[in-house]
Amino acid sequence: MNLSEKNVLVLGASRGIGRAIARRLAAAGARLILPWIDDWPEAAAELRQEFAGQLLLKSDLREPDSVAALARQIAERVPCLHVLVNNIERGGMPVVHGSYFRPENRSQWQLELETTLHAKQLVFEQCLPLLRRAEQAAVVNISSVAAVVGRSGPAGLLFSDGYSAANRGINSLTETWARLGAPSIRVNELMLGLFEQRHGPGTRGWSLLHAAEQERLLRHTLLQRTGKAEEAAEAVLFLLQAEFMTGAVLRLDGGFVLGGDDVPEMPEGQPL
Repeated sequence: MNLSEKNVLVLGASRGIGRAIARRLAAAGARLILPWIDDWPEAAAELRQEFAGQLLLKSDLREPDSVAALARQIAERVPCLHVLVNNIERGGMPVVHGSYFRPENRSQWQLELETTLHAKQLVFEQCLPLLRRAEQAAVVNISSVAAVVGRSGPAGLLFSDGYSAANRGINSLTETWARLGAPSIRVNELMLGLFEQRHGPGTRGWSLLHAAEQERLLRHTLLQRTGKAEEAAEAVLFLLQAEFMTGAVLRLDGGFVLGGDDVPEMPEGQPL
C-alpha cells in the first residue's frame, strides 16, 4: 500500500508509540486523522503544533456515542478510510495499582477491558463502512505479549490480569475482522513486548521497579533491551505494506516470550 494521500486514522497519537506511528505514516505521505480526549488538553496542543494541517477530532473512544460521532465527522471530511491503526489501551501495572480488590481499584479491571479491548471494537465497527468504501484498506491492531505470558514470571509486576485478558481478546477480534473484511480489508496485529514508554523505561511502573527487577526483565528478553517507539512504527508500516498478509500476528518483543528457557546441549544418545 502506497500511503501517499491515503486517509489514515491513528489512535493514541498523543503519546509514546502512537506518536511515533503518526510521525512515520505522515512521513510516508499519509493524511492523518488523530482523535484526542480532553483528559489531556496539553497533548492536544502538542498534536496541533506537530501535526499542523492534519485532522484532529475530539473523541472519547470508550463511549459508543462519541465513537459514532467521530465516524460521522470523518465521513463528512473524507470519502473513505484507507487505514485504521487501532492503538488504544489502559494497562494497570500490579507494581503501581496492586490488587484489584483494593477499594480504590474496584473499577480498574473494567477500565482496562473497556479501553484496551472494547474501544478497539467500537472504533472498528463504526469505521468499517468507511474502510469498505476504499478499494483496498488495512487495519493494524496493537496488542501486548501480556496476552501470551499473563501475570507470570518477571512480567508479573507489569501485566495485570485484566490487561492480559483484554490483550488475549484482541487476537480473536483480529481473526474475526480479517474474515469479515476480506478480500478488500486486511487486518493484522502487532504484538509488542517491553517498550520505552510502554511497560518499559519512561513509565511509572518501570521507575517503581528495583534495579534487580529491571535487570531480570532485560535478561528475560533475548535481545537484552527494551524496544523503541520508532521500531514499533516501522513494524506498523511493514504490516500496511504486506499485501498478502491478513489475520496474522507479528510479535515484536525482542524475544521476551522465548526468554527464560535455555537450549541444552545435545545429549550423546544411546546405541541402537
